[in-house]
Amino acid sequence: MELRARMIVEGFITGLHKSPYHGFSVEFAEHRPYNPGDELRHIDWKVFAKTGRYHVKQYEEETNLRQYVVLDTSSSMQYKHQNGITKLEYASYLAAAFHYLMTLQRDATGLIGFDEKVHTYIPPKATSQHVRGLLSQLEQFVQKPDARKTGAATALHEVAERITRRALVVVMTDLFENVGEHEELLRALKHLRHRKHEVLVFHILESGTERHFRFPDLPMVFRDMETGETLTLQPAQIRDAYTEAVSAFSESFRRRCREFNIDFVELDTATAYDKAMLHYLNKRRMLL
Repeated sequence: MELRARMIVEGFITGLHKSPYHGFSVEFAEHRPYNPGDELRHIDWKVFAKTGRYHVKQYEEETNLRQYVVLDTSSSMQYKHQNGITKLEYASYLAAAFHYLMTLQRDATGLIGFDEKVHTYIPPKATSQHVRGLLSQLEQFVQKPDARKTGAATALHEVAERITRRALVVVMTDLFENVGEHEELLRALKHLRHRKHEVLVFHILESGTERHFRFPDLPMVFRDMETGETLTLQPAQIRDAYTEAVSAFSESFRRRCREFNIDFVELDTATAYDKAMLHYLNKRRMLL
C-alpha cells in the first residue's frame, strides 16, 4: 500500500512539473544551506550526495490542516467486472495517496471506515508512523472485506457529530444506498457542512457496466452484492432506461451538492488517479 501511494503521488508531482499547474506546493519550497542548530532530519541527503554540501529543506509555512478520509467498505464496493480492480481497492489506493501526500505537507490525516455504520475511526495525526498505521488499516480493508450493506447516511451523521474541529472530509463511496435514503444522505452531507467542514465526495463506479450497462446482449442473472437478491433479464431491454436513470441521478446529486458547496467528482476505476489528485489539491487549498 505504501509503495502504491508513493508511486501515485510521485507520478502526479512529476506530471504537475510538466503541466501548467505550478501553483501547487506539494512537498517543500526550496533548499538553503545548513546552519548549526538545524534539525538533522531536514537535511536533504540526495543533494549532499550530488554536491558534497549540506542543505536543508525549507518548507512552506506549516498549516493546521486536518483531514479525514471517509471510506465506504460495504459489499457493493467489492465489484470490479472488467477493470481488474475493485471499487474498494481503487478507493483504498487513492486514500493511501492522500495520506502520503499529507505526510509530505506535515499535516494531520485520519481515516474513517463505514458500511452500515462507522466501524473504524482513527483521528488525524501528522507523523509518518501514524500514516503507516493508516496504510496498514487500508490494507486490511482490501484483504479482508466484510459482507455488509451500505448505511452512508447514518454513518455520515455520526461522522459529523464526532469531528469537532474544522477539517477537510473526503468521502469515497459508490452511493449504492437505498433510493429512499438519498435525501437522508444529502442531509448528512449538509450536516458536515453545517459543522464548518469542507466536503469532497468521490463517486466511484466501474463506469462501463455501472454507468452505461455495457453487458453482452444475452440473458443474464444479476445478483445484488449486499442483499443477495437476483434478477434475470436481457441487458438490451433496459440499457437505455438504466443509463438515463443513472445520468439523471448523478446530475441531481451533483446539483444538490453544489447548493451546499460540496464538491462532487465522478471517478471510474479505470481512470488514472491524477484527476482525483487535482480535485483534492484544489479543495485542500481552500483550507490553507
